Amino acid sequence: MTGQPTLTIDYLSALLLKQGLLSQEQRAALQAQAPQQEVRLMAGHQGPGRRLHKSGERPSPAQVIASFALEIAGSNGRILTEDTITETLASFLKLPYLKIDPLKLDLTVVTSLIPRPFALKHLIVPVAAKSGELTIAVADPFNEVMLDELGSAHRLKIHRVLSSCTDIQKILREFYGFRASVMAAEAEERAAIDLGNLEQLFRMRGDKEIEGNDKHVISAVDFLLSYAFDQRASDIHIEPKRDKFLIRFRLDGLLHNIHLLPKPLHAPIVSRIKILARMDLAEKRRPQDGRIKTAHNGKEVELRVSTVPVAFGEKVVIRIFDPDILLQELDTIGFYPREYGLFNSFIHRPNGIVLVTGPTGSGKTTTLYSSLRTLSSPEINIVTIEDPIEMVLEEFNQISVQQTIGVTFGTILRTVLRQDPDIIMVGEIRDQETAENAVQAALTGHLVLSTLHTNDAPSSIARLLDLEVPPYLISATVMGVVAQRLLRRVCPHCKETRELSKEEREYLQIHRSKVRVAHGAGCKECRGTGYKGRTGIFEVLEITERVKRLIGEKADPTDIVRAAEEDGFASLRQLAIRKMLEGVTSYDEVASITG
Repeated sequence: MTGQPTLTIDYLSALLLKQGLLSQEQRAALQAQAPQQEVRLMAGHQGPGRRLHKSGERPSPAQVIASFALEIAGSNGRILTEDTITETLASFLKLPYLKIDPLKLDLTVVTSLIPRPFALKHLIVPVAAKSGELTIAVADPFNEVMLDELGSAHRLKIHRVLSSCTDIQKILREFYGFRASVMAAEAEERAAIDLGNLEQLFRMRGDKEIEGNDKHVISAVDFLLSYAFDQRASDIHIEPKRDKFLIRFRLDGLLHNIHLLPKPLHAPIVSRIKILARMDLAEKRRPQDGRIKTAHNGKEVELRVSTVPVAFGEKVVIRIFDPDILLQELDTIGFYPREYGLFNSFIHRPNGIVLVTGPTGSGKTTTLYSSLRTLSSPEINIVTIEDPIEMVLEEFNQISVQQTIGVTFGTILRTVLRQDPDIIMVGEIRDQETAENAVQAALTGHLVLSTLHTNDAPSSIARLLDLEVPPYLISATVMGVVAQRLLRRVCPHCKETRELSKEEREYLQIHRSKVRVAHGAGCKECRGTGYKGRTGIFEVLEITERVKRLIGEKADPTDIVRAAEEDGFASLRQLAIRKMLEGVTSYDEVASITG
């Protein structure tokens, strides 16, 4: 490693050997197989590791080495990734390493300071700019020609940070493509809208296919949706302001600002979304609901679209239903053994009512759909009544509520009983008619799953009494109630521990002198939030004989809780504290979610 180095597989493998990340045998095998692996990667064969880049792009040396998915010597199975290779190189060269977070980049900074052809040629991305200085992320730290050209062209002081080639390529595709579409659409008085494409399933074009000279608003919306899928967003918010409009994504339950764009683009982008969702383009004064089915990375994705008029125009919220999230195995979503055993026994009984409660965004849909998927078989007729249908699945017979023509939960439930169902899922019991029909369905030998909007499981009994369901019918039909919440997981990459203060222990009513809990310090993997992913907590109330007596007496929910605790009932607060003590979540998250 003397003289003027160049970034090659030989150079990197020698460095990794020196740093103890490769063994001599691994390096020899890698050097022998690297030329053929590079050809395979260029042809689109991604190898045993994760997807690194698009077919036809020349892989970087780090990408080639990472594609072998080699185990780091003495690391208990840790794999040598492109990020690890890049970070090792940065440390050796004493350069800052940056794991690029797209949510923290400014679209204008990335796309306006360096021309796209130059950025693509040299694989660089501007990540920060201030007076007289520009910070760029580079994949090749030895590219001095690029630095000279850039410095002389902009007359700026250039600071370099080292980032992986994959991260840089992804940002160049997404940001420059989106920016080109936005700028081209802004230059036109009104973007061309493809009125012919009204299929329920439309195919989003890949990054390589979308170009700046395409129908620009269509391209911009495609980029926006692809970007949201890649970031694993659960919702997209498009919010008009006075002079601009804002795009935000909800990630792990929190909203993040993504783009602030020119106001003239708001109407055509909203129109494009409304076309895809089969909404009325001319209607801008009333709320509308629609849905889009598309595909991403080879799997179908459902989008639920809602528009509502606000002060400065129409606000659009797109909820993303990823089948990998919506349909899960019940024993993997956060149940503890007692709660899982009870809930599993409820849904496998031949008749009765099972209620799932919680606020919007608490994961009720995932619990219900996962339960139905567990129960689904060719011998069973499952019918769902939803407002609207969250995700279209062939295994179920799904009916959408349409209030405008009198198709409500209550009226359609009467009809469904004549459709020979075995299991009925009612999206929500929200009125007396629906409650009465759900009880009637359970009494006539059907299993009914439904939701209520209450804060906890015992309060659901009081809610049914408010809907004038007689206590003896509640006792006869309701088998159990599940209340749930979602807690953010502490990021495993930056997890630290600390002791709870006396005040914190008293607040959670923990009667121990010393309690250590986890929290996230914030790192590149969790975007500095300290959290990565979510898990559920499930408060399960079984309607036992003791609870039935209290229901008959119209007892207060607190009395029901006391009786249920004698049978092992655990509240949401207790379950959240248990997750905290196990190091899954933090004190702040428990205090925030369970109040």
